Amino acid sequence: MHADTRTGTGHVVVIGGGIAGLAAAHRLLDGGARVTVLEASDRLGGKLLPGEIAGVRVDLGAESMLARRPEAVALAREVGLADRLQPPATASASIWTRGALRPMPKGHVMGVPGDAAALSGVLSEEGLRRIERDRDLPRTEVGDDVAVGEFVAARLGREVVDRLIEPLLGGVYAGDAYRISMRSAVPQLFEAARTHTSLTEAVREIQARAAKNQQTGPVFTGIEGGVGGLPLAVAESVRARGGEIVTGAPVTELRRVEGEEPGADGGGRWRVVAGGDVLHADAVVVAVPAGAAAGLLGAEAPAAAAELATVEYASMALITLAYRRDEIALPEGSGFLVPPVDGRTIKASTFASQKWGWIAEENPDMVVLRTSVGRYGETEILGRDDADLVDVSRHDLREATGLDAEPVETRVTRWTDGLPQYPVGHHARVARIREHVGKLPGLAVCGAAYDGVGIPACIASANAAVDKLTGDRAGLTDALITNPVQSLHGGAGE
Repeated sequence: MHADTRTGTGHVVVIGGGIAGLAAAHRLLDGGARVTVLEASDRLGGKLLPGEIAGVRVDLGAESMLARRPEAVALAREVGLADRLQPPATASASIWTRGALRPMPKGHVMGVPGDAAALSGVLSEEGLRRIERDRDLPRTEVGDDVAVGEFVAARLGREVVDRLIEPLLGGVYAGDAYRISMRSAVPQLFEAARTHTSLTEAVREIQARAAKNQQTGPVFTGIEGGVGGLPLAVAESVRARGGEIVTGAPVTELRRVEGEEPGADGGGRWRVVAGGDVLHADAVVVAVPAGAAAGLLGAEAPAAAAELATVEYASMALITLAYRRDEIALPEGSGFLVPPVDGRTIKASTFASQKWGWIAEENPDMVVLRTSVGRYGETEILGRDDADLVDVSRHDLREATGLDAEPVETRVTRWTDGLPQYPVGHHARVARIREHVGKLPGLAVCGAAYDGVGIPACIASANAAVDKLTGDRAGLTDALITNPVQSLHGGAGE
């Protein structure tokens, strides 16, 4: 790293203009660095995308953020959005399973109950009885890591996994619960399982600890106008403070240049090629998805690039529908999740106009809702055209809620390779990537592929990357991965 980066006055190039890259730029400017953000596409924000349907402002990507982690709310306040932060108008969600919309159970940790009664109504009587056997089973070792579904099925039976954990984790990762790492996805459960024989007893301890800490306030929050406004506000703040942001600037080469104004610690500068332009930087933050990061790091950090190239992604699509209010009647609540075991096409639906008060207030005559399709390994559904996806969404909505009206307008938003997968051993892979990257002065990585896929986790990842470059160890502690799971049930959303 070039010497003056430590004092905040070096030039840092941030590759990637999603929320992680923009958060990194924002933090770098706080420290006095000169910052250039390079974004390959023609827009900023990554998976956060504000849009409109039938004159209604909506999110066409992520639509809520965990409020009980501090990073996203703090950043929103810093960039002038404090008065627009708004919790959901309703947090009651449902599960569409076994032929009916059933209330989302309470008293569980990512679908794992403290006692069988918590899942009454969602599980069959046989499934509930199977949970009770947990207290009599011998200890199940978790080792260094274990798949959530595999471990929970062994303790409580497959029905808990198939009817509750799968749809809950599907709302976060669009993944397969039988592949997803418990250590990375539900770390508090993993730690408790290491010290308890009974899983339900472990959950009760987590719940007791949470009650003792008395966390109050909403679990999630949104932003009036949509959380898609957050990266735009961060970008505006970055530019206002002298940061440069360039869109339509795909980076094609990243190389260290030894001997060119080396820093006091002997590190060389970095050469970044974007389009026809060559930039020189004292440090670089790589804030792009794993595949793109692998391509960029191949020359200088081949071992890190090889690890990044193995990260798999799930693709999904969001179908947004607008209706005239006087033509439809929806069930109460924020929406519903759908277990894959029930064989439906959609995996969730969010009743946006009921979930977010500002949508209903701004557009009293319209009702907006959305569905999501696509899980890890599913390619056929995403190969269908937009009209087909609207049709299957309307079919499932009719089956679940009776909604049979004709939408005024529909929009399909595809997120190809949108969600990184966290399989067993993910934490170890991330540690290896950081170890390899850490050998190169003035280089850091951040984003959804590492410590969590939600907005606060991406911002925490960005903060830690900047702190690594500036020599501040505060952001490199276990706080980074205290709670990477960004959804308790996605608010019956995505």
